[in-house]
Amino acid sequence: MELTPKNEKPNLDMEEPEKSNCTPWLERSSFRIVLMSMFTALAVVLGYLLVYLPNIELFTLMIFLSGFILGKKDGAIVGLMSSFIFAFFNPYGVSPLPLFAYQLAHYSLVGILGGITHSFLHKKEYFKPEEDLYIFRIMLIFAIIGGCITFIYDIISTLIGALLFYGTLEAFWIAYIFGLAFTTVHLIGNTLGFILRSYKGY
Repeated sequence: MELTPKNEKPNLDMEEPEKSNCTPWLERSSFRIVLMSMFTALAVVLGYLLVYLPNIELFTLMIFLSGFILGKKDGAIVGLMSSFIFAFFNPYGVSPLPLFAYQLAHYSLVGILGGITHSFLHKKEYFKPEEDLYIFRIMLIFAIIGGCITFIYDIISTLIGALLFYGTLEAFWIAYIFGLAFTTVHLIGNTLGFILRSYKGY
């Protein structure tokens, strides 16, 4: 039986990306299910707590972190479940079907993106979660990701809404310009949230 020397890192190739988080607990399906449930609950609860603060949310960040910690597949499941619960039982009412479908797809992809980000960073020498993740490179990467996710969501959701209710691209530009203050707050808030994420390592 071949043993890994103590002074060498275990082989964490991308053959098993879902297990690359360096903890045996994540290899247990029961523990992963508990974590998925916790991330889903946390995303939904934070979503409801901040729902009356215009465009201030931690919903997206929680889904991204679930994928970052648990991997692409579990992150996608957390994104799907969280967005379904939050969008279906939204205090402002259920979104129209095309927008509802987009929200489910968007947040599922956010969870997948979290897993992809971890796989990317895992290959980098500066990625040392056991020491500190609050270094400039990682904070910059998270800021760009948070900003891009938010910008894309605001653009596409506004476009779908304008086409549904007015049926013209002109309505999209009018709606986007009038809502620019809110989308700017959303963009800044999520970018800062991704930079100042509470995730410190595992």
